[in-house]
Amino acid sequence: MADTTFGSCCVDEVGASHIGADCVIHYGHTCLSPTSTLPAFCVFGKASISIPLCVEKLSSYFGTNGKPIVVLYGLEYAHAISHIKEAMVEAMPKTKLELIFADVMCSIINPLEDHRKSDELGYLGSCSSVNSLGVATGTRCSLGGLIWDLLEGRRMEDYLLLWIGPDNSAFSNVVLTFNGCEIVRYDATEDQLVTDVSQQKRILKRRYYLVERAKDANMVGILVGTLGVAGYLHMIRQMKELIMLAGKKAYTLVMGRPNPAKLANFPECDVFIYVSCAQTALLDSKEFLAPVITPFEAMLAFSRGSQWTGTYIMEFRDLINSSQLEVSKQPEEARFSFLKGGYVEDFELQENGDGDNDGTLALANVTEKALQLRDRDPDSLVKGIAKSGAEFFVSRSYHGLETQANSSSPEPYLIGRSGKASGYKDERSEPETL
Repeated sequence: MADTTFGSCCVDEVGASHIGADCVIHYGHTCLSPTSTLPAFCVFGKASISIPLCVEKLSSYFGTNGKPIVVLYGLEYAHAISHIKEAMVEAMPKTKLELIFADVMCSIINPLEDHRKSDELGYLGSCSSVNSLGVATGTRCSLGGLIWDLLEGRRMEDYLLLWIGPDNSAFSNVVLTFNGCEIVRYDATEDQLVTDVSQQKRILKRRYYLVERAKDANMVGILVGTLGVAGYLHMIRQMKELIMLAGKKAYTLVMGRPNPAKLANFPECDVFIYVSCAQTALLDSKEFLAPVITPFEAMLAFSRGSQWTGTYIMEFRDLINSSQLEVSKQPEEARFSFLKGGYVEDFELQENGDGDNDGTLALANVTEKALQLRDRDPDSLVKGIAKSGAEFFVSRSYHGLETQANSSSPEPYLIGRSGKASGYKDERSEPETL
């Protein structure tokens, strides 16, 4: 079906529905996100990897590191993982190294009737089971189509995380999700073991800055980045409710793959929330007029009293299961804005709430909303106003071509040129001869 409407890692249910397909066969890179309506079969492909060179690099590094190891990989290398595991056991027979290899969940994706009852949502949950070695496991983890069991009493922070594959969106998902782990990446293309992933972890600092910018936003655009991942409609509704409770305006936009030119058509939006799969959720918005954040970052920005503990959630389906919006009345206290350098009161009472139907109180509320204090004093209080798109365009200096609204008489019309652009009828076809 050629190019997809959104991310190439997701199953293109939109394109398949145009031809009335009953099933989709997805070739190449995939995020294994559950579909909404159509079943899918994924063909991962077989990327080239030298097993002897890989085992040699890994065994020499792990011999000097005594930490337990969890091995994750790109799905294109799933065909060689069993051989790598056997070779690692043979290369290190005397060491009692705890080595856990992740397994692929399944290459068949079935549509989810209820996205809240799925066990393949990528969260960390407690379980009581026994692995293939007969050892009791305590925690089951899943991410990006991979699943693995940790030993009882262990956490992911206790393990050294090895990634076999390129530095792509799947690896960024691993780095952000398990940002408290020591991470090593093996590049099979260049046969190189990369131990410095500080550049990837710097993304967290950038994301935290975007959260602070989102807190000062008045109008929020919700970008629909998928039409097939299960639960995306519920996530959009949840984001709308979150934005409304924060006293801000929300606009839902469907535009395919976002780029700076597309989003520049909506200058009234101070920030955008990108609802998509985990591997396409991170957009480098340095070239955009407004920052683009994930649903998890939106919950941090628009939920009063929430603090970032270091945990980062990429899958929006995990947010549907783990967090429920509190519809209780939020405090009307001013908050401190790090970007504006002062206290900001951005929570607006609903016009129809609290029974304020009296004309005097209504007039006072409208007058208060019309005031906006601007002071360079850092201890001042800045009143943020949640404007609408119509109010934004009214405040613009350019409103388009001006029409003569005061004159009621019809204007005379003029007949323009006729003919071709290379030579109109009123132009001379031949040059004059002297």
